[in-house]
Amino acid sequence: MKILITGANGYIGMRLLTGLLGSGHSIICCVRNKKRFPVSEKTHPEIRVVEADFLRPETLIGLPEDIDVAYYLIHSMSDRNGNFSDLEEQSAQNFVGYIDRSRASRIVYLSGITNESKLSEHLKSRKSVEQILAKAKAPLTVLRAGIIVGSGSASFEIMRDLVEKLPVMVAPKWLNTKCQPIAIRNVLDYLKGVIYKPETLGKTYDIGGPDILTYKDMLLKFSKVRGLKRYIIPIPILSPKLSSLWLYFVTSTSFNLARNLVSSMKVDIIARKNHLSELLHIELIPYEEAVALAFQKISQNNVPSSWKDAISSSGSTMLNPDDFVNVPEYGCFKDVKERLVAASPEVVFDNIWKIGGSRGWYYATWLWKLRGYLDKTAGGAGLRRGRRSPNDIFPGDALDFWRVLVCSKTQKRLLLYAEMKMPGEAWLEMKIIEKNGNHIYQQNATFRPKGLAGRLYWYAVWPFHVFVFSGMANAIVRYREG
Repeated sequence: MKILITGANGYIGMRLLTGLLGSGHSIICCVRNKKRFPVSEKTHPEIRVVEADFLRPETLIGLPEDIDVAYYLIHSMSDRNGNFSDLEEQSAQNFVGYIDRSRASRIVYLSGITNESKLSEHLKSRKSVEQILAKAKAPLTVLRAGIIVGSGSASFEIMRDLVEKLPVMVAPKWLNTKCQPIAIRNVLDYLKGVIYKPETLGKTYDIGGPDILTYKDMLLKFSKVRGLKRYIIPIPILSPKLSSLWLYFVTSTSFNLARNLVSSMKVDIIARKNHLSELLHIELIPYEEAVALAFQKISQNNVPSSWKDAISSSGSTMLNPDDFVNVPEYGCFKDVKERLVAASPEVVFDNIWKIGGSRGWYYATWLWKLRGYLDKTAGGAGLRRGRRSPNDIFPGDALDFWRVLVCSKTQKRLLLYAEMKMPGEAWLEMKIIEKNGNHIYQQNATFRPKGLAGRLYWYAVWPFHVFVFSGMANAIVRYREG
């Protein structure tokens, strides 16, 4: 079959692609930016990567029309302007326009469970997208899931933050809401399985794991898997806004995502029974086992995708990282540090490559943490996003409160764009160059201020830059792992 995957570099899309590789299919991966896509067409000849933005119909003209199956995996919950439902509907309508020109014989959409009469805006939007996709000429198969448990998923990482950071949780009353979590492996089993079953054409299925739990149950079972003793005290006085702020400050989520999650958490999300698991011969994974499997992936540094790498995870106005790759020269403040590389340049660049996350920033990491805390207080991303993998990094990845713009081993260059709250824009470039026959580590911090506030900000933090950036440059050229 010729299969098209929209949102191919998203949390679900990346994992679905991995599961379909080697199965004899020809796969077209739709992404907004090829440079952010970590899978190479050279090493996987069955893959073709195409750039398309379903919010811009003019970019869809070159999409192949000789496809058999199309997966619709485009979602948005954290648009900073609060109009994610309008964007989702527009995207779905443009997708239908494209599909109606193609020869596709099936659409598969991963939606949310919407069985309650009163739904959150997030779940209403999912249902609206279903209705739009159902108007396409190609039959639609809808899989409705609730909480997805897997390394890198938003719900999993939020629960991880809560359990690992808070021995005692004074939590909102929605912790008593019921849900039916499902392991990411089972979600992928369903997504892959339905395309082989003609009887699933035009049908809608709720998919959930074998356990129906409250959010409190999920947190306590999560802590049991982690070997941690945790106490949860639900209180009825936290409003939705305060609940969102609570999640925002304790976890790595953005405020907009926290707000939409809290809205959905007030609704019971329980799957209606069906026989799809029997039809596809899927053995459902219990919740505690799903959590344990997720930590196996984490311990092996084998997390193929994470919600944090979505641009929206920061609440930033950045839509396309490519627009920020060219670091401005004029109207900017710069801090340049150069150090002689006495050791192997490969060792030093490895230090650059693995910066941030659990390794930290090599020098005065406590000051970076303080800056992250201040950023979180101001509504920014903070440092809690970390990095998806301690060893791998790709353009577009989140790296603490930075976004990766360029990461090139051949050029020995890493370019980051700041997503912290500040009156201006900032870039941090780290690279190894040759000068006068020597290898030199060069570190360039660039700040483009916005108005007087931006200039005052630069001069206010300049003493810290002298201290922190000098120390970081010294440490990077000297650090040796182990």
